[in-house]
Order: sequence, then C-alpha cells, then structure tokens
Amino acid sequence: MSNALPVPPAAVRTAYHEELDEGQRSALLSWLAFTGTFAAVRSITYSIRAGRGPFRNLSAGGEHLHHYLWGIGMLAGVGALAVHGEDRHRRHPAVALSYGAALALIIDEFALLLDLKDVYWAKEGRLSVDLGVGGSALAGSYLAARPVLHRLARERGQAVAASKAVAAEHGRSPFPASR
Repeated sequence: MSNALPVPPAAVRTAYHEELDEGQRSALLSWLAFTGTFAAVRSITYSIRAGRGPFRNLSAGGEHLHHYLWGIGMLAGVGALAVHGEDRHRRHPAVALSYGAALALIIDEFALLLDLKDVYWAKEGRLSVDLGVGGSALAGSYLAARPVLHRLARERGQAVAASKAVAAEHGRSPFPASR
C-alpha cells in the first residue's frame, strides 16, 4: 500500500518562488541545466560511439566539431549579456539555463581542452570522470533544490495527516487497498 500523494505542479511552482530568492533560483536552474545537459551529452556521445540512434558527429571541412565549442559560444553570449545587458535580461531564467548547459558542454570535454589531444574515449578515466561529474551535478542540483524539496515534503506530510484525519472521522482508510 502506497501513501504517496502526487505533488501538483502548482505546489512545486509556489514553493520554488516562495522558498528561493532570485539568486537561489538562478543557481538551481543552472545546476539542473548542467545535470540535464551532461546526461544528454553522455547519452548522445555513447550512442554515436556505438553507431546507434539518429546522432552523428558534426564536421566542417573535415574537422570534427567538438561540443565544447558550442559551450564556449554559449558562455560568450551569457558573458556579453552579463557585461552589457539590462538587469531584467541578466536575471532572466534563460541566462541561468544557458550558463549551466554551456558549462556541461565544456566540462564534458575538459580533458581534450587540457592537453589538446583527443583522449576523450580513453578507457582510463572515462567512466570515473562520467561518474564524478554526474555525481557532482546531481549533488549540486539536490543542494540547490533543498529548500523547495523540504517545503514539498512538509506539505505532503500535512496533506497525508489531513487525509488520515478525515478518513478516521468517517471510519475508513484514506488509501486504496493494494492488490
């Protein structure tokens, strides 16, 4: 028997806006974008390496275009906005999302940037780097989201308690019987 109640999107939205200040919201969006982008890039690059799926390497003039290039371009755009943009544009959620995604694209190929050799798929370290960066991304996302998650857990606990109280008044279980 499960007593988990679904969390309505409106409750998540309300907790996000009431529990996090503007800077915390930007940090959370950046971490979520980093985590999602890193996971997507890992999936895509593994599928390219395995020759499966619709994705292929991009090349121009016979040279492979690494995805850190797109990340550097995105960071340049975010930086230009930070230096020259109006305050309302700098604080737009798309800036935080772009920043996190750009960092993931760059960090995913950091070894290539560090020694300027394409050691991207060397067995030594590839799995540990994937796990280390992926773990860091998940931890950062969780820590940035903690105030929102704590509020949602409190509200869910209150909803479960209220549901049990109403059911007890009527002499029935608040949860459907398990099969």
